[in-house]
Amino acid sequence: MNTKIAIITGASRGLGKSMALHLAEKGVDILGTYNRNSDEASAVAADIERCGRYAKMVQLNVGSMDAIAAFVSALPKTLSGAFGRETFDFLVNNAGTGMHAPFVETTEAQFDEMLMLHLKAPFFLTQKVLPHMVDGGRILNVSSGLARFTYPGASAYASMKGGVEVLTRYMARELGERKITANVVAPGAIATDFGGGRVRDNPQINAMVAANIPLGRVGLPDDVGAAVSALLSDDCAWINGTRIEVSGGQNL
Repeated sequence: MNTKIAIITGASRGLGKSMALHLAEKGVDILGTYNRNSDEASAVAADIERCGRYAKMVQLNVGSMDAIAAFVSALPKTLSGAFGRETFDFLVNNAGTGMHAPFVETTEAQFDEMLMLHLKAPFFLTQKVLPHMVDGGRILNVSSGLARFTYPGASAYASMKGGVEVLTRYMARELGERKITANVVAPGAIATDFGGGRVRDNPQINAMVAANIPLGRVGLPDDVGAAVSALLSDDCAWINGTRIEVSGGQNL
């Protein structure tokens, strides 16, 4: 039986890094992407290999359809060269950036950037890599708690995540004939450098968010990484078309 291979976009830092390491600890090989920092990506690959798994990190700007096309065109060769096969098992659409701007001040350029990164890229990257995904594969799209609750300044970002949640249900419905499942993981506020590190580095924001979480703290990357490795395990094979929020019960 082949070792499972996961493609994780945005795997060089933050949540994507934690996802990659948790999956590697469960015996999954990782094809990760990064946007700019090759040193960070190389360090993550080394950590994965220390877990006894194979790793390959590839540069990909999901904000460019041309870059997505080039990534997909090279995918069979990339997989074969790194893992000895031309197919993969799991796709985690994680890459993206945050954007904080009041609704009345959000520009068209900011809106379009969020649309590309958080909705158009997962839509078309998934569509284009499907011929290389095994039947019975898994798709996991990353949304946000902000698609359920609201904080001023996140209207464009959260709207795209809401779109991802609808898209995921359609993926689950239409790809079922290939026994491919599609689900959403929706992190709450997590202490990373996402959005400029606002939750991690601003004590006032951190305390305000923690006060709205029954468990009394903001989330950590490993809270999400561990959840992702569980959702992609055989134990969760019957979960499909579902949104799982990983927020500690934020803003209940």
